Amino acid sequence: MVNLTINNKKVQVPEETTIFEAAKANNILIPHFCYMEGVHQIGSCRICVVEVEGAKTLQASCVTPVRENMVVKTNSTRVRKARKNIYELILSDHPKNCLGCSRNQNCEFQELGELIQVDEFRFEGKKSKEFIDESSASIVRDTSKCILCRRCVTACNEIQGVGILNAQLRGFDTIIGPAEDLLLGNSSCTNCGQCIIVCPVGALKEKDAIKEVWSNLLDPEKIVIVQTAPAIRAALGEEFGCEPGTLVTGKMVTAMKDMGFNYVFDTNFAADLTIMEEGSEFLERVKGFFSNQKEVKLPMITSCSPGWIKYVEHHYPDTLEHLSTCKSPHMMLGALSKTYFAEKMKIDPKKIFVVSVMPCTAKKYEITRPEMEHKGLRNVDAVLTTRELAKMIKDAGIYFQNLRDSAFDDPLGISTGAADIFGTTGGVMEAAIRTVYEIVTGRELPFEQLHVKPLAGLERIKTAELEIDKPMQEYQFLKGVKIKVAVTSGLKGAAMLLNEVEKGKSEYHFIEVMGCPGGCISGGGQPRPVNNEIRKKRMEAIYKEDEGKKLRKSHENPDIQKLYKEFLGKPLGHKSHELLHTHYTKRNKY
Repeated sequence: MVNLTINNKKVQVPEETTIFEAAKANNILIPHFCYMEGVHQIGSCRICVVEVEGAKTLQASCVTPVRENMVVKTNSTRVRKARKNIYELILSDHPKNCLGCSRNQNCEFQELGELIQVDEFRFEGKKSKEFIDESSASIVRDTSKCILCRRCVTACNEIQGVGILNAQLRGFDTIIGPAEDLLLGNSSCTNCGQCIIVCPVGALKEKDAIKEVWSNLLDPEKIVIVQTAPAIRAALGEEFGCEPGTLVTGKMVTAMKDMGFNYVFDTNFAADLTIMEEGSEFLERVKGFFSNQKEVKLPMITSCSPGWIKYVEHHYPDTLEHLSTCKSPHMMLGALSKTYFAEKMKIDPKKIFVVSVMPCTAKKYEITRPEMEHKGLRNVDAVLTTRELAKMIKDAGIYFQNLRDSAFDDPLGISTGAADIFGTTGGVMEAAIRTVYEIVTGRELPFEQLHVKPLAGLERIKTAELEIDKPMQEYQFLKGVKIKVAVTSGLKGAAMLLNEVEKGKSEYHFIEVMGCPGGCISGGGQPRPVNNEIRKKRMEAIYKEDEGKKLRKSHENPDIQKLYKEFLGKPLGHKSHELLHTHYTKRNKY
């Protein structure tokens, strides 16, 4: 332990603690900007400077370790003056059109100015490079608003391991972006949006779909269908003052009906459908593998996350045959909306406009892929993030917290608990195991509350083994076999598992990959901030939703059974392949 004095208060903290952490542990707030706990401490903004007795210059508290008998002042005249000077200098190179910025009243830079009570702007001068990059289908980059905190660099390089964003050039000419002046849309950016989540200002944001959605909602000739992913219901409430992890499923449905959507469907329905298709595909592959069919590729890897799909297309193109051919759930539901549902309701598919509300910015890219069409019509026409949906609800003049609860519309609104857990890391795998185990053995999964506990939690890579005891006659080839599965979230973990697959050394039969750390609950389109404490609360809400349902296995969904009987025929059948499955594209790394 180290003894020191902060603002005349004697404190004791562990060795290797920084001044910032020591102050925080003792209820002393040091204003800061670029700092992110446990992830990003580089002292680039200098807002967190403090006065240390004996030091000639002010010290950045987030990178300065404590030492025995150190005397620190966080609020001296010298510190206060320097802090305001630094803020004003950053502001001198920043646009002041706050009312027109997407981050207005939700901007860390604004909040910092209020915290340190900056009330004058003394510095004006030349602005650094002003450039707006709208080449990406998902992300807009505005260099004029960038304050060079480098948080996005850390997210892209150290958290995700993609390495698209870095500091280019030097000094006043420094910009954050891809190398060689590449545009985001021409790079191997995965569109995951983790850079947007950590950006403290409006330098990075999702590509807006609000105007297009309103335009179609107000068009009397259009039938506008909306669907919502499982992670939305555990996070949307935060935009209206609710505690993280508050379930707002019923209010969310009511709000969308009040906004004028003709039908409100649940992406969870298609998550159950995904398990039927993906589980059947896995069993087909396992059967071929144990029959020594050399063309069969194991491990099979999930394909629900479009950011992950684009990552593997760029960085591991030779492993694409390991990916499940299933489309992601919202693309499946979009395809069914314009075929199965259109036929039942006698609606011209050309009049249907499908909107997906997703926690994921990469979904905006996914809907533009040419293979995501059927008979010349896109499966999904527009994607809104959770944040965009909240803006639309507010714009519509709806008092969200006072709303009654409503149910999703039939026939694409009923889902099981297995679909709910798609929203968190490990959920897709657990949902698949619940169904596949029962199909193979004729018995329910023998775990407490159906949970495969080794697959839950926020660890980067999680693994489990499941021994097949007493399989049904059709699956005798699996008797005594230990099915090994792995789960990862975040692209850095995906790279670790893919390196083993690429070398032919993977011990797993089935791998789940989610593009964002923690899964969809912390997708690039979710409410800010996102940290492990918030991830855990959203995760708990997702499991609570699952445990509160009577039906908790995808194959028990009566509307899924009806869909196969009336329309699809069987999993992996001709019509399923036509509407619900896809292929992938080998791409260059650069």
